Amino acid sequence: MKFEHVHIRNFKSHADTDLSLGPGVTVIHGVNGSGKSSLLEACFFALYGASAIDGTLDDAIANGEEEMSIVLSFTHGGADYRVEREVKVRGETAQTTTCVLETPNGPIEQVTEVEAHIEELLRMDAEAFVNCAYVRQGEVNKLINASPSERQDMIDELLQLGRLETYRERASDARIGVKRVRDRKRELLADREETIEAKEAKELHETLNTLESELSSVTDEIETKERGCLAAEKTLETAEGTLTEYEARREEIDDLQMDIEELTATIAEAERERETIDDRVRSRRETVESLESDLDDRIAETDLDAPDRNAVAERIEAIDDEIDSVRERIEERRLEAKDHANDAENTRERAEELREQSGDKRETVDRLEAEVESERETLDERGERIGELDERIETLRAAIEGAPVERDELDAHHESVREERSERRERVAELRTELKNARESVREAERLLDEGRCPECGQPTDGSPHVDGIESDRERVAELESELEAVESEVETLDVRVERADELRETAAELDRLIENRDNVRTLIEQRRETVRDTVERIESLRSEAEEAETRASEFDDRAAECEDEATASREAIGELNREKARLDDRRDRLERIDEHLDEIAETERDIETLRERRANKAELNEQRRERLADKRDRREKLEEEFDESAVEAARENKRKAEAYLSEFEPYLEKKRVERDELQNRIGGVENELDELSSLKTQREELAATVDRLESLYDEAMQLQETYGTLRRELRQRNVDRLETMLNETFDLVYQNDSYARIELDGEYELTVYQKDGTPLDPEQLSGGERALFNLSLRCAIYRLLSEGIEGSAPTPPLILDEPTVFLDSGHVSKLVELIESMTEHGVEQIVVVSHDEELVGAADDLVAVQKDPTTNRSSVERSATAETLP
Repeated sequence: MKFEHVHIRNFKSHADTDLSLGPGVTVIHGVNGSGKSSLLEACFFALYGASAIDGTLDDAIANGEEEMSIVLSFTHGGADYRVEREVKVRGETAQTTTCVLETPNGPIEQVTEVEAHIEELLRMDAEAFVNCAYVRQGEVNKLINASPSERQDMIDELLQLGRLETYRERASDARIGVKRVRDRKRELLADREETIEAKEAKELHETLNTLESELSSVTDEIETKERGCLAAEKTLETAEGTLTEYEARREEIDDLQMDIEELTATIAEAERERETIDDRVRSRRETVESLESDLDDRIAETDLDAPDRNAVAERIEAIDDEIDSVRERIEERRLEAKDHANDAENTRERAEELREQSGDKRETVDRLEAEVESERETLDERGERIGELDERIETLRAAIEGAPVERDELDAHHESVREERSERRERVAELRTELKNARESVREAERLLDEGRCPECGQPTDGSPHVDGIESDRERVAELESELEAVESEVETLDVRVERADELRETAAELDRLIENRDNVRTLIEQRRETVRDTVERIESLRSEAEEAETRASEFDDRAAECEDEATASREAIGELNREKARLDDRRDRLERIDEHLDEIAETERDIETLRERRANKAELNEQRRERLADKRDRREKLEEEFDESAVEAARENKRKAEAYLSEFEPYLEKKRVERDELQNRIGGVENELDELSSLKTQREELAATVDRLESLYDEAMQLQETYGTLRRELRQRNVDRLETMLNETFDLVYQNDSYARIELDGEYELTVYQKDGTPLDPEQLSGGERALFNLSLRCAIYRLLSEGIEGSAPTPPLILDEPTVFLDSGHVSKLVELIESMTEHGVEQIVVVSHDEELVGAADDLVAVQKDPTTNRSSVERSATAETLP
């Protein structure tokens, strides 16, 4: 994978940045805080989104902006890709509004789909990307500080070995699951066999035959007795019908008597209720008189002239306006008190900030004085190396002295030769087309002649004046072939001239570039000298600013005390306003009580009217009840006249005789029926047991077959689990061996001394450094610089292992180092330069380094400078002299 181009808009300190990245080593340099690391974070964010940044999306958007976008173009596996992310502030939070990945197979949209495709493409998520290829600022010792198990998980995940463990665990879960199912099926099979044996011992078929014989005998006896009972039941039914009709009439007479008594009582009760309603009306009238008297007393407490509902409402509304006005004044005073208190707090915080700034400036002065001394030493060394550029410039000048034209005419000469070659190539194409057409004309004419027709008019050839025209066509073909051969020869000659012109122009361009780079280097040295002078001036300015900050801090303390006094005055005014509001609230309460009395009087008047209506309704209902009472008395007298006492007595005698007959045989039949039911139940039970026995035998056969299958499946799952575990151990050991070899090669290359002999990496990813005398050391026992360099070597070895793979090379991201020299002294920085150069020799296509170290800047193939405008606080980038031209 290789980054090609990134466009950044409003990401952190970058307002509008375009940067193209080429192969080799690119060093991004600039002063601290200029926005160097933000360039790499933008690329990382374009690939992995929110998981690639610290904080939230709101933190990534530049201050004062509402949207942010990043477009990253990269190549991977020989194909071109382009990913675009856009974030906008919606409401109070920032949200991703656009996320598109353009691939050779078409675009992919939506955040989850894009990030899933990126992870599949690179075979790593954001965390794996950081562990493999992106050494972020301050994390240079991340791997060495990790525990062996953490380091093992990181490397296994990068090399896809974590999937084998996942597969092994799945196989183990499957094996355990199969075992549980198999054991349950075994228990079920044993239970089924035991149950079958118990049922077969009961001799169920013989028992069934005996029970069926007994049931037949009992059934015949029951049927004989039931025929005699049917006649008795019919007689009983007739007698009961007659008695039932008698009872129904008797019951209707009783019901009528009850209704008569109930209506009589209801009429009397309604009359009593009418009297009660009269009493309630008198009571309500007295209540109205009392309320009106009380209302007059309450109106006297106010300035109202009469109990007018509208006047009361208007007066309440006016008081509400006064209360709202007082509330607004209270709120204004409260806000004033809050503002004064906040001003006091902010002023004190500002005073503290100024004191902290004063301390920071004094610390900065000490640091800048040390940097000035170091910078002066570096400039003295670099001033001695400009002569190397002069020698290369003279070599290139000699190479173009034999050019056919002057140096300033090389571009025009190159363009002239290319134009001439283009014209001749166009002429070749024209001639080839003309020749093709001429040949086709000749072939068509020859075909027509063979058919005996004229080539031009299509008529018979006898006597045609156009037959001889074919010869001129053949001559034209010959002329075109000859001219084409000549022009193609001219083109070959012009190809040679164009190639020579290209070489001369490239040499001249290289010469101009070197001259420009030499001037740039001289300018850079002068700029650094100017920077030293500016730094000295800044030191003096910082000292002055520190003293000024301390003075201003004292002034802010005085202002804070004034703000606190003003806040106290505002709080006292709030107390007075609250007392005024309490007086208004009391006046409003009195008016509301008057309004409530008016409501209560009106409601009582409505109750009186309602009660009068109820009294009239009850009188009307009583008239209706008296009419129904007369009808029921007439019906009762008619039913009493219709009774026949002799028919009732005969029915009672028939009922007695039938019941006596049934009472004699019913217990006997009931006993037989119970006996029959028991026999039927026993027969049903035996038949169910026979069906169950057949079902159990079928289940036994199915369970036996299932147990056999589960036995086989359990063995297969066990074998698969062991296979995944063995494969992971073997692959991990191969990785450990390769990684140990690469780590020793890398560490030997960049740190050859008399102290350390080798590095050992065991199968659990435990790291041990051996001294020349064989004494083992934990990496944490190394010095700070040695430990950082050791960790960088480990990072690079892991990157090589992932890049080269076990069975062949695999596409990997660029190797990104963000401020890798933080923990290194000048001696170890030289070793880091050798480490970076060794990675390019091992085939790493692209390395991006963020650093302000001059020695790393000197190792760059491409140099990008980042600056921040102090007035806008926005970063910008520009290319500087390339590494090979740096002094």
